[in-house]
Amino acid sequence: MKNLAPDLTRQRLLIEGFYKIKVDRKIIGNYFKHITKSLKLRIYGKPIIFSPGGIGKEENQGYDAFVPLIDSGIAVYIWSNAKFFSIVIYTCKSFNDKEAIAATKRFFKSSKAVFKSF
Repeated sequence: MKNLAPDLTRQRLLIEGFYKIKVDRKIIGNYFKHITKSLKLRIYGKPIIFSPGGIGKEENQGYDAFVPLIDSGIAVYIWSNAKFFSIVIYTCKSFNDKEAIAATKRFFKSSKAVFKSF
């Protein structure tokens, strides 16, 4: 992808994997605290955590969540039945990719995860 704004710092990381813990709203909120502390990022607003509660396809039930950062935001998507997560960390500040991946895998007790920086 061509960098259209080379003077603007942007870092994006997509992490996907399977988790082994019970995930609910509280756990997602705890993940936001965990990952921002691990990466030294600052939250400036309350996380928004949605669950469609039976609307839509059964296999897609879970959570959609977002937390705003001083330096952009983090989005978390959870598929409860598949025990699968997809997380996008988007910042206007550089962070350590390896730490983000390791911290996420530790938190979700994930032994099977993939990632892509872009």
